[in-house]
Amino acid sequence: MRRLIAIMFLVAALAMLLTACNDDEPEPTATATTAPVSVEGGGLPADALEVANARGLTPQDIRAALKTYVPSGKMDEYYLFTSGGQSGSVIVIGVPSMRILKNIAVFTPESWQGYGYGEVGSEAVLDGGNVDGTKIRMGDTHHPALSETNGDYDGQWLFINDKASARVAVVDLRDFETKQIVKDPNLISNHGSAFVPPNTEYVIQSSQYGTPLGWEYAPISEYKEKYRGLITMYKFDREKGRIDLENSFSIEIPPYWQDLCDAGKLVSDGWAFCNSFNTELATGGVESGNPPFEAGVSQRDMDYMHIFNWKKAAEVAEQAGKTEVMNGMRVIRIPTAVEEGILFLAPEPKSPHGVDVTPDGKYLTVAGKLDPHVTIYSFDKIMKAIEGGNWTKDEFGIPVLDFDEVMLTQVELGLGPLHTQYDGQGNAYTSLFLDSAIAKWSLGGEDPAGYKLLEKLPVQYNVGHIAAAEGDTVSPDGQYLVALNKWSVDRFLSVGPLKPQNEQLLDIGSDTMSVIYDMPMGIGEPHYAQMIKADKIKAWEVYPETGWDPIAQAPSEFATLAGEERIERDGNNVTIFMTSIRSHLTPEHVTLNQGDNVTWHITNIETAPDATHGFDLGGQNLSLSIEPGETATFQFVAEHDGTYAYYCTEFCSALHLEMMGYMFVEP
Repeated sequence: MRRLIAIMFLVAALAMLLTACNDDEPEPTATATTAPVSVEGGGLPADALEVANARGLTPQDIRAALKTYVPSGKMDEYYLFTSGGQSGSVIVIGVPSMRILKNIAVFTPESWQGYGYGEVGSEAVLDGGNVDGTKIRMGDTHHPALSETNGDYDGQWLFINDKASARVAVVDLRDFETKQIVKDPNLISNHGSAFVPPNTEYVIQSSQYGTPLGWEYAPISEYKEKYRGLITMYKFDREKGRIDLENSFSIEIPPYWQDLCDAGKLVSDGWAFCNSFNTELATGGVESGNPPFEAGVSQRDMDYMHIFNWKKAAEVAEQAGKTEVMNGMRVIRIPTAVEEGILFLAPEPKSPHGVDVTPDGKYLTVAGKLDPHVTIYSFDKIMKAIEGGNWTKDEFGIPVLDFDEVMLTQVELGLGPLHTQYDGQGNAYTSLFLDSAIAKWSLGGEDPAGYKLLEKLPVQYNVGHIAAAEGDTVSPDGQYLVALNKWSVDRFLSVGPLKPQNEQLLDIGSDTMSVIYDMPMGIGEPHYAQMIKADKIKAWEVYPETGWDPIAQAPSEFATLAGEERIERDGNNVTIFMTSIRSHLTPEHVTLNQGDNVTWHITNIETAPDATHGFDLGGQNLSLSIEPGETATFQFVAEHDGTYAYYCTEFCSALHLEMMGYMFVEP
C-alpha cells in the first residue's frame, strides 16, 4: 500500500520533477548520473519527496518508472516472446512492465504445466524430437519466430529452434502450448532458425556447424569433401497448425558455419538470406598443435552471405530427379542448386552475425562482429548482379557476386555490431557487443549519404540480440526496444556465481533513447526475441468445449462429463474416467490389482476462466495441469502394491486440501 501511495504522489508530481531538468539538455544516458530530486521548491507532497530522496531517485528515474508502471488490472501494450536458452523454453513477458507472464515449456519437461511428466499428449510431442531412438529432454532455444501474414505478425503461431539437436517446435498461441517438435534427420545443430517468409508458407532453418549429413562419421581430415550444411524448408500447414515433413525439403550448402538468417519481404519476397563464417574451412585441433577455432575461423577479411531463392527451390523440389532423399528428407544438392539458379553467395565483412531485411524489403543490413561497420546491400543490385552473370565461383562451384556490385554503403557504428531492428520512422538500431551500446542510425534509401549514425546509448555489459516492437516486420511500431544482455554482474542482488541474464527496456519513442527498466532473467540465457502488439493475440480464456484435447485442438474422444465417471476393467487393463471440479475429484477411490495396465482420463468440467486443476499421484513421477475444459490422459503400470493419495495441485478453492482421493493397489 505504501508503494502504491508513493507512486500516486510521484505521478501527480511528475511535471514538477521533470522541470527540475534543463529542457534544453538531452536526457542522460544509462551511465550518466544526475542529482536526486530536491526537496526545495514546494508543491510536491512531502511523502513523495521523502520516498524520492530516501531512495536517491532522479527525475529520470521517476520518468522511467512511470513509463513502465502498469497498474493492477491494466494490461501491457505488447507481448515479448524471448528464447529461454538452456532452459529449453520460451519466456513470455509483458511490455512495458517487463513482467514475466508465462514460461512456455517446449523442449524440456516442466512439472507445473504437466508437460512431459506422464501426460500422454505432451510426452508424444517431446518424443517427436528424439534422436535415433534416444530420448532428448533438454534444449537450447535461440530464435523465436512469430507467424506472419503479408509481412506482419498475425498472432497465431510461434516457432522456436533447439540449437543443440537441430529441432524446431510449433507453439499454438490460442493456448500458448507446444503442439509439435520435429527433428531434422540430417543435421546435428541449427542456429539460423526459426524464421518465416511473409506468409509463413515455410518455417526455415539453417545449420550451424558443418558436419557429415545424416549424423554419419567422417574424419576431420575429410572436412572439405564430406562435411556440409543445410537450409531446411519446413512446409507449414496453417489449417492443421503443423509442420508437414512429407512436403518439406532441404538445400545443401557448403560446410561454412551458417549463422543468422532473414526472409525477404515485399519486393524481395521469395528470397532469403543467411550469414556465414568460417569460409576458411578451419577444423581446429589445438590439442594437436593446430590453430584454435577462434583464430582459424577469423583469418579472411570476408565471409559469405548465402542468398537463396526459396520459391524457385520449392518448385525444383517437386521435379523428378532434382532431389536426393536422405533419411526421408528430400535434398537439393549443391550442383542442382547452382544449375537451377537457386543459390548465390556475396562477400561480407568477416565474422558477421546478423542479416536483417529493412521493412520495405529493399535493403539488407549485415553486421560483422570484427568490423565496426554495418554493410548495406541493395536487393535491386543483387538481382542485377545475378542477371548480369559477372561472378566468380567458390571452391564448391557456387556463384560469388562482386562485392562492389551488390553493396550500397557502409556505416561505422562502433565495436562488435551484431543485430539490427527498425522503428518504422526511417531509423535502424544495431547492438554493439564490444561497446555495450545500442546505435541508432538513419536509413538513406538509395542515397548512400543518407545513412548516418545518429546516437549511441550505453547499456550495461555485452548486448547480443535486440528486439524492437514489431521491429522486423513491414510495419514496425517503434516505441520500445529490448536489449538482451549477456552479463549482469552487479545489476541485481547476488544469487551466487551463476548470475541472471539481463534484459533492458529502452524507450526509443522519444527524441533521445534511454534505458527505462532492468529485468533479471533467472531462467536461462535469452538470445533473440520478438515483440508483438497485445491485441493481435487472441488467446482462449477456456477451451471451446468441455472435454478438449489440447494437442489435437479438437474434442477428445475420452471427454467425461459429470455423471459419466466410471472405472472399466478388461482383464488387467483398467481405464478410469474422472472429472475434476471445485472441490472434488470423482471417483475418490480407485482400486487396482498389482500389475494392472492403467489408462486414466481426467476432464476438468469447469467453465470459469483460470479454474485450473492440477493432479498429482504420489510415487508415479506424474504431474498434470488441466485447464478449464481440458481432458488429460496418462498411463502407467501399477508395479507396486500399496495405498497412494492423489490430489489437486492447484489451489482452487477454500476446500482445496479436501480435493483428493486414494488409489489402492492390491497385492
